[in-house]
Order: sequence, then structure tokens, then C-alpha cells
Amino acid sequence: MEHTNANDAATTEKKGLTLNNRLAYAGTDAAGNLLYCTLTSFINFFHTDVFGLSIGTAATIALLVRIINTATVPLWGLAIDKTKSKYGKARPWFARLAIPFGVFMALTFLTPSLTGTAKVAYAVFTYLTTSILYTGISTPITAILPNLSNDSLERTKLNSFRMIGGNVGYFMTATFTLTLVSVLGGANRQRGFFLTVAIYAIVSIAMFFYAFKNTKEINSEAAGKSLPVRESFKALKGNWPWVIIVLGSMCYWLGNSTRTSSLIYYARYNLGNENYVSVLNGLVLTQMIGVIFIPFLVKRFSKTQTMMIGLCTAAVGQVMLGLAGNNFPLVASMWVVTSIGTGMAVSMPFAMLSDTVDYGEYKTGIRASGFLTAVGSAVGLQVGTGFGDFIPLKLMQHFGYVANQTQTEAALGAIKFGFSYLPAIFFVAGAIIMISYFKFEKNEAAIIQELERKRQTESA
Repeated sequence: MEHTNANDAATTEKKGLTLNNRLAYAGTDAAGNLLYCTLTSFINFFHTDVFGLSIGTAATIALLVRIINTATVPLWGLAIDKTKSKYGKARPWFARLAIPFGVFMALTFLTPSLTGTAKVAYAVFTYLTTSILYTGISTPITAILPNLSNDSLERTKLNSFRMIGGNVGYFMTATFTLTLVSVLGGANRQRGFFLTVAIYAIVSIAMFFYAFKNTKEINSEAAGKSLPVRESFKALKGNWPWVIIVLGSMCYWLGNSTRTSSLIYYARYNLGNENYVSVLNGLVLTQMIGVIFIPFLVKRFSKTQTMMIGLCTAAVGQVMLGLAGNNFPLVASMWVVTSIGTGMAVSMPFAMLSDTVDYGEYKTGIRASGFLTAVGSAVGLQVGTGFGDFIPLKLMQHFGYVANQTQTEAALGAIKFGFSYLPAIFFVAGAIIMISYFKFEKNEAAIIQELERKRQTESA
């Protein structure tokens, strides 16, 4: 049986991946983003303006959840590297976690009849559990990439499919959530949010099972071996490319989370029209322009330069958003500029983390794909989004924000800063950090060639 699986994997690698394989991989991020982007885009607003928590409490919960969740990140990576399954190491987790993730996501947007401490405890428990489960199901999405293909260009193409799928998932929730909340809940926003998220959860679960059925891991000779915990941590030793990408990714998520979590407040209070949220979020689909151009850009420029171009483009768009004032057509135009930039910037770390798996194997002899990609992608995301939620909320609290009231000029200024200029600062910081990656990218081809030579020698 093992011999047959190995032959199948070799055949798959030789012929290349089918469109169905690529669409299945794209479906993982579409399913994940359909729920997770609902969480990141609306959880602060839901907690403050719908669920009824104070803004200070909501800010504390946001940061606390991210800190605790970040601590679980290595555990998910280790779990993947220690997985023994005929389906591979990463792929089984799509089926294992899809239903729990969907159920707890719906519960996070449920408003039970609780008050005081019990109400806060429910918010913490559901938000934290959902976040941990998302980390669990998103980890194999990234971890499986190095084992879907050994070709660096094919990995980049796969990552582009994944990012397009992710953008579709984000587009659906960002564009239709508030409309569905209104249609399904009427004047009862609590009921509307729960029913909307429950529908998303059902769709997401179905897509994860589709992905489980139609993805396939190669490098399957390692699937039967359980990687010791100590060995996984050794794969980090001297892996400076990994450190640089994690820091650059963290800056991206800081900027993106700050702007997306501030959007509904900015539209409602600064622009005076909450419907602008759906319009601007719908325009986030233009991220795909940046994603589509990545394979062409990395042929002309390096991957490092491509990521820096994305971050700098996003920063320019954010600064112009701040200067646009209440001119909504100009706001929308600059939102598109930023979205194209973020489409490039968010995509590159995932593909580049796969290269750090190769680097870690080259330096230490240990191929800890689950651990390195899990810790790399999730730490950057969790720390970035955690502080990206916390900082603007604390700014708003400091300058006198009060939910469902006319805001003071100071509060409006804090909302605007969190929506526009603060994300630009984070994006620029990320671009500066990525300068250090140039010297490592130059050696990637030689490293892959050396690893292939070693694998052929060992299999002979």
C-alpha cells in the first residue's frame, strides 16, 4: 500500500497538479476567510455596539484572546508534524476541525441572555475557542503547501490560487454580511448576526471537506514518521529568513487589521453612512489584481521586491485615504489602491515560508514543514491582528468614544487615524524589515538543488 502511494505521488509530481487540485487548495482559504474575516471585520463592532460590552472591555478581550491563541500556535504545528495518516500530515486536519470551527464561530455571534461577568466570560470563551480552532485549521493550509509540489514556481502559482480563493471568501463576507444581518434580523441585529454567521459556517464546512477530498500530499515518505518536539524546534536554529518573514508578516497584519477593524466605525461615524462598509469591502476584491500579477512580478523582480512593492503601495493608499476626507469617491479610489497593495503583500509570506522550510532542512537536516509554516504564518497573523484590534480601540477609548452616540471631534480624529495613517506606518515598517531578506533569497535555487541531490541519494 505504501509503495502504491509513493508511486502515485511521483506520478502527480511529474504530471503537475490539476485544476481541480488547485481549486481545492484555493477552497481552503475561501472557507477560512469566509468565517475568519467575518470575525476580524465585525467582532469589535459586534461586541461594542450589538453585544453590549464597553469599548475598554472589548479591547482587552481582543488582545487577551490573541495572546493566548498565539501560545497555541506551536502546538498545532507540532500536531501536524507528528500526524500519522494515509492522507498525509496536514490534509486530515481539514476534516477534523471543519465542524468544530463552524459551530463555535456561530456561537461567537450568538447573544444569550447573560449579564455582568457571565456575559464577558461567554464573549471570551467563544471568541478564544473560535480563534484557537481557526489557528488549527489554517495551519495545515500553509503547512501543506511545501508538500503539494517541490517546484518553487508551482508553489507560487498554488499560493496565488489560495490568495484568490481567500479574496473570494473575504469578498462574500465583507460585501454581504451587513445586508444579510438586516434581512435576516430586521431590527434585531443580535438575531441577524447569528443567522448570517450560521449560514457562513455551513458553507465553510462543506468547502473544507471538498478540499480534504481533492488535495494530495507528496513527499509522503515523511508522512509515516513522527517528528520529535525537540527536532521541530531545532529547525528554527539559524533560520534567519524565517524570522524576517515573520516580522514582515506581522507588520502587514498590524496594518491590515487596524484598517479593517476601524472601517465600520469610520463609515458609521466619520462618513455618516454605514452602507459604505459594504461598498468598500466589496472593493477589496481588487486585491485579486495584486494577487494575479504576483507570478508575473516574481519573474521580473525578486519575491522580496514584490512584497515590498505591495507594502509600499498599500502605505501610499492609506495616506491618501487620510487626505481624502469625506470625499467618498476619492476614499473608494484610494481604498482600491491599498487593496491592490495588500493583495501582493499578504500573499508573499505564505509562499516564502515554504522556502524557509527548505532552508531549515538545508541548515539542520530537519524538514519541519508543519511547525515552521504554522508558527511563522500564525504568529505573524495572531500578534498582528491582536494588536491591530487592540490599538485603535484603545485610541478610541482614550479620546472618548461612546457606542451608538454622536462622537466628539477627538473621538472622530482617533477613528480616522486608526483607519488611515496608522496602517500606513505599519506597512512601511514591514517594507523596511524585508530589505534584510534579499541575501537569503539569492541562495534559494542552490539550496533546493542540493536538497534534491540528497533526496535522490537517500532513495537510491
